[in-house]
Amino acid sequence: MIIVEPLFYAAAIPAVLLYGIAKGGFAAPLAILGVPLMALVISPIQAAAILLPILCIQDLISIYKYRGKFHFENLKILIPAATTGIVAGFLWFKYLSDDHIRIFLGLMAIIFVLNYWLVGDDYKKTGVSLRKGAIWGSVSGFTSFGIHAGGLPFSIYMLPQKLDHRIYVGTSALFFGVINFIKLFPYYYLDQLVIENILTATILLPFAPLGFFIGYYLTHRIEAKSFYSITYFCLMIIGIKLLYDGVTGL
Repeated sequence: MIIVEPLFYAAAIPAVLLYGIAKGGFAAPLAILGVPLMALVISPIQAAAILLPILCIQDLISIYKYRGKFHFENLKILIPAATTGIVAGFLWFKYLSDDHIRIFLGLMAIIFVLNYWLVGDDYKKTGVSLRKGAIWGSVSGFTSFGIHAGGLPFSIYMLPQKLDHRIYVGTSALFFGVINFIKLFPYYYLDQLVIENILTATILLPFAPLGFFIGYYLTHRIEAKSFYSITYFCLMIIGIKLLYDGVTGL
């Protein structure tokens, strides 16, 4: 049965748009808001299941628009590592409750914001690293499996390389495109791609390309610095709320 509650769509539509805007290349930290936002009104596990088919469509659009702008040296390290992380997430899935995931999401959001506020863009340029890529790629696959929050560990590894913005976005598009399609198999096995979630995702699907093209337009038209400040503030509020809900719900 399709989800019909207006409160759900009040959270889900902005979440899909935010993922699309981020995949379009504008204000990438926006993506981490998606599942936390939906987790305020439904189970974070169900939110992740509904979003996965939508993300796959957005990834295809992003890969096409940024075709030819991939950093394959990084991808050769990151994709195998992320696949390992996905397997680990699959094996741990049955041990994770909704409240555990809310706590994890909340802590990740808070740490992410604090790191930005305290460090910002003040870091030394690095290069491709097999060790760091394997570590952060695995963490990205693990966090992406359950909550589609692989962007944070991916950014921790990739941002210090200070690549051309379009190369960074293109590499991100292909990386998450591959691992999101890989995730379809364990999600199906775990009965997360049930008819209710698929039909609900279908209703939300038109907002997927809309969000992407908004992000793609903004990437080429607007300076994102001021928008980041609002994004991080909202992320901190949501992180605190989820952490509180998770801790009090245990």
